[in-house]
Amino acid sequence: MLELMKQSTGMRIFLFLVILLISSLIGIALSFAFMFSGDTGMIISQGISSVFMFVVPPIVYYCLTREGRPMRAIGLRRISPFWMLFGGIALMFVSLPVTNQLTLWNEGMKFGPAFQRLEDYMKALEETAKAATEKMLDVDTVGGMLLNLLIIALIPAVGEELTFRGVLQQSLTRRMNPHVAIFLSAAIFSFIHFQFYGFLPRLFLGLLLGYMFYVSGSLWTSIVMHFVNNGSVVVLYYLNARGIIDIDAEHFGETQNVWLLATSVVLTVALVVWSWRNSSAKMPSIR
Repeated sequence: MLELMKQSTGMRIFLFLVILLISSLIGIALSFAFMFSGDTGMIISQGISSVFMFVVPPIVYYCLTREGRPMRAIGLRRISPFWMLFGGIALMFVSLPVTNQLTLWNEGMKFGPAFQRLEDYMKALEETAKAATEKMLDVDTVGGMLLNLLIIALIPAVGEELTFRGVLQQSLTRRMNPHVAIFLSAAIFSFIHFQFYGFLPRLFLGLLLGYMFYVSGSLWTSIVMHFVNNGSVVVLYYLNARGIIDIDAEHFGETQNVWLLATSVVLTVALVVWSWRNSSAKMPSIR
């Protein structure tokens, strides 16, 4: 059976989907114990669901299908060269103006009169999700901030990178051009969040994470980048709530200055291209 799964892409996909379904159902069942226990309970409930939906399935999948070193196969390898990690972190900050501009373009998209009801429905979903997220982020205690860093930043960073880069991107890279594989995995990563008005910036984030995973040869690079991206928002909201700073955390890094935006584009592209050309360990094809 193990040899069959190694040979057949279809069997591997089927196995992963079965593991994902079972694990997600377990996570939903366990999260109910906290769902109605106030705001903290809701946050813990979300964390449990995320762990069983994104962290557990890829680990179980690789343990079942890989002999020897499954964690290495999933992408948890040494970063080579190590400076790639710092390049990835810098990329998260220099690309902020680009990300915010994509957000503005995405939010301004119109479907036209024929699809007005669909547009209104999706905007209502966006507003509901946004309100729920802001409620979670609005904390003024160190404990609340640390809990948010765990639930909103660390668990999604680990889980989503294991699933979308560790499983999906590596599987696609074995079958197609790496650029196409990175784009497709980033598109699925963005789509699976089911937030149309955040699709473009999340697609862009997925591309950055995908390329840096590929050129560094290690999932740790994209995990740290993902954590920095989410964690920065958590910390900014906390500092705002404490009155330590007075900035709009939601639009941090946004600019109307065309020269700053152009600089952000140039630096972002330059960092990715430079990392690609200077990488000594592009992501191996694990079979």
